[in-house]
Amino acid sequence: MSMDFSTRGLARASANRPWVTIVIWIALIVVAFVLNATLLGDALTTQFSFSNNPDVMRADELLETRMRGPKPVQDIVLVKSTELTVEDAAFKARVQDITARVLGLERDSVKSVASAVNFYMIGDPALVSEDEHTTIIPMVMAGDLDQASESVKDVLDIVAEENGKDGFEVYVVGEASVSAESNELATSDIEQGERFGVPVALIILLVLFAAVVAALLPLFLAVISIIVALGATALVGLAFDLVFFVTLMITMIGLAVGIDYSLIVVSRFREEMFKGKSKLDAVTRAGATAGRTVFFSGVTVVFALAGMLIIPATVFQALGVGAILVVLAAMAATLTLLPAVLVLLGHRVNWLKIPFISNKLTAAGAEPTGKGFWGWITRLVMGQPIISLVVVGGLLVAVAVPVIDLKTGFNGVDAFPDSLQTKQGFFLLDEEFSFGVAAPTEIVVDADVDSKVVLDAVAALIVLLADDPDFVGDPNWVTNPQGDLGLLSASVAGETSSERAVNAVKRLRDVYVPRAFAGTGADVTITGFTAFNITFFEIVNDYMPIVFVFVLGLSFLLLMVAFRSLVIPAKAIIMNLLSVGAAYGLLVLVFQKGIGADLGLFEESPIIDAWIPLFMFSVLFGLSMDYHVFLISRIRERFDETGDNDDAVEYGLRSTAGLITGAALIMVAVFSGFASGKAISNQQVGFGLAAAVFIDATLIRTILVPASMKLLGEWNWYLPKWLEWLPDIRIETEEAAKDPGAAPPRP
Repeated sequence: MSMDFSTRGLARASANRPWVTIVIWIALIVVAFVLNATLLGDALTTQFSFSNNPDVMRADELLETRMRGPKPVQDIVLVKSTELTVEDAAFKARVQDITARVLGLERDSVKSVASAVNFYMIGDPALVSEDEHTTIIPMVMAGDLDQASESVKDVLDIVAEENGKDGFEVYVVGEASVSAESNELATSDIEQGERFGVPVALIILLVLFAAVVAALLPLFLAVISIIVALGATALVGLAFDLVFFVTLMITMIGLAVGIDYSLIVVSRFREEMFKGKSKLDAVTRAGATAGRTVFFSGVTVVFALAGMLIIPATVFQALGVGAILVVLAAMAATLTLLPAVLVLLGHRVNWLKIPFISNKLTAAGAEPTGKGFWGWITRLVMGQPIISLVVVGGLLVAVAVPVIDLKTGFNGVDAFPDSLQTKQGFFLLDEEFSFGVAAPTEIVVDADVDSKVVLDAVAALIVLLADDPDFVGDPNWVTNPQGDLGLLSASVAGETSSERAVNAVKRLRDVYVPRAFAGTGADVTITGFTAFNITFFEIVNDYMPIVFVFVLGLSFLLLMVAFRSLVIPAKAIIMNLLSVGAAYGLLVLVFQKGIGADLGLFEESPIIDAWIPLFMFSVLFGLSMDYHVFLISRIRERFDETGDNDDAVEYGLRSTAGLITGAALIMVAVFSGFASGKAISNQQVGFGLAAAVFIDATLIRTILVPASMKLLGEWNWYLPKWLEWLPDIRIETEEAAKDPGAAPPRP
């Protein structure tokens, strides 16, 4: 007997052997817990890199293999007194004490320390501010950035104890400390998102289902999906490191899709039970209809997220891998574990009914009557389709217009919450010295560095940098013992991610280096944080059109096959672009323009983090298909039964609008929870996703989709004869529920 791997077959097989299915999932969860405990930590990294070997990576490789070994992780301790100078005995004593405490960590945490004030005398004047009230203690941390981000916590503890004592200000800032506090901020934002999003989602589920057991099931499935996805991430991490952002994305996307997918299936199961079906038949029917919707929605999300894997930047690849894994886990749990649980519960899925709400929703799942709010909005939209299209379409275009002012970059340490000591240390360092001291730009010269022509070129470059106000201090030139590699380190004014620093390094790369080294034959590459950021921005710009074409093309093909129409996928793409464009416009208005900043909900920023627009596009294009597939499949199901387009559109809208809105509100709640975090990048991505989902599930699905389908009539289902060979796999049909091999009815 052959296995039926359709969603109907999976649901029925799981329901026929519910305890076997549950035990398998319990085993998966246990394995995932073990993997998370033993491997996940090592699978995550704070280091961003590229997979296409750009110049910044070539420069780092040259320095590592031919000059200094692995790139050192550098941090700086700052000590300031408003009353004393470095010449005063009390100032010297305080610096000596701090230096000694840091040196005490040398074996485990700190590789080396340099102090302007050593135990007996004033050292390098470059380490003392002009007014002599501030000094810096440069440190080279032990190990790579991941190790340093952990070990620097000991330095952070020392700084916290010393800061404010006897009127001294003491801070630490640099690669490791910024990374450590950024990680803590991300963890805090995950917890904040869960504290806000989960209770609100539960309240919405309680209102939708009017029963505690039914409301808890989607949350239960979401949590399982997240646990399993994290375990799978730990396994993937055995092959290559994943940027630590992956855990944030798994939690956020897992809560959203895990709740969303199971909500659709539980709702359909209750509907079928209300119609009098046995629990096994209700599970089978839900699997054949809502399960197929989940499957096609999930596949579309995966296709959309796969676009991020094309980009040769590990941050995108990690986000893509994490999001894909949690979507696959949510799909698997919804299509197998959920049917097993539902068949065991049966009518008990409605246990612990909520008074008043439950009385109103007793007939949930009955044939829509056209009464109530959704009946009214359906009649309004279908009665005035042109006005609906013009008004709502025009509104979305107007909201999207500010996207022309979209500026991307990186929100650096200066965008951290004011309470973080690295931000305070940054401003002090930048004011008294330059933040570039902590993160210099490195010019790597691969040539005979002892030759006159190369030395003259280096001297010429130093002169050019001295004439540029955005480069501060004296550049430092060193060579390797073999005399075939040189390094010129230069400090850029301002935060390494700032527009000022980016423009300065672009001038260095595109103007100064070509001018100084023309005709020398030297291979000159540039690395450092700012050069890395520039490379990242350029990669995003180069790959954005490729990702757009990839995602749009795959989505079009999938929807064309699912609904056997050229018009449905074309409209879906146009409308999804409208919602994404409107979300981009709102990001600009809220964060760059500061509209609503007085409310204190979000931090104003002159830029949107460069990874966010492309990430939002991929995620939203996938997530929006949940509602689109759910709505259109109901419309197609009715159209197959009646052949009446208007009736099918009205029925589909009335029968799904409430559930779509509820599911969307849950996603909005989850994303808003993460938008309530302290990290501005989390605020931006959470707000952008929440705004787009809300727009998509209300204005797009409730107004634009039915209005356009009303106007197009039977042209909605147009498929040219030369495409009749496409498989007929329509999603929700009565025949599919009864017989997976039967052809669906034709209009």
